Amino acid sequence: MSLPASSDKDLWVSWDDYNRAIERLALMVHESGWKFDQVLCLARGGLRPGDIFSRIFDVPLAILSTSSYREETGTKRGELDIGKFITMTRGTLGGKVLLLDDLVDSGVTLEKVQHHLKTNFPAVTEVKSAVIWCKACSSIRPDFYLDYLESNPWIHQPFEEYDGLRAHQLHAWLKKGEHKDEVK
Repeated sequence: MSLPASSDKDLWVSWDDYNRAIERLALMVHESGWKFDQVLCLARGGLRPGDIFSRIFDVPLAILSTSSYREETGTKRGELDIGKFITMTRGTLGGKVLLLDDLVDSGVTLEKVQHHLKTNFPAVTEVKSAVIWCKACSSIRPDFYLDYLESNPWIHQPFEEYDGLRAHQLHAWLKKGEHKDEVK
């Protein structure tokens, strides 16, 4: 499927571009020489990058749910909610932590989560942050970011196609996909 052309207002990202961006960000972090003990990804946008980083760097993955883009199928920012607990398979969050998300927009989430970690997790000795996209309008700059977006475009990520899809629509959705495969 061909994507619309990107502009100052809209950045369109394919699955291939998205996956390569995560890999390039991982390389950037690796080449910095900074070693971390755990990846803490911010769900939902940081889940895919967090999973890939955890595998590539062979470190445990922790997940913290945050949400501010819930209204109008994920396109309108509301109040920031931060989950009460961090999900991990064993142990507790500690040592050097890479805080990972897909993007930094206003900077509010990154700032509040960093404060949350300092306040509630004394075993964490150092936190650095990484994102794929850093918008110029952000009040904070992550330690690592792949692309700096001066014009603050809306980023159309490939998984957004699921924001408006509901379970009762899956049959028609899958049929539509089969038709696209036949056209190729």
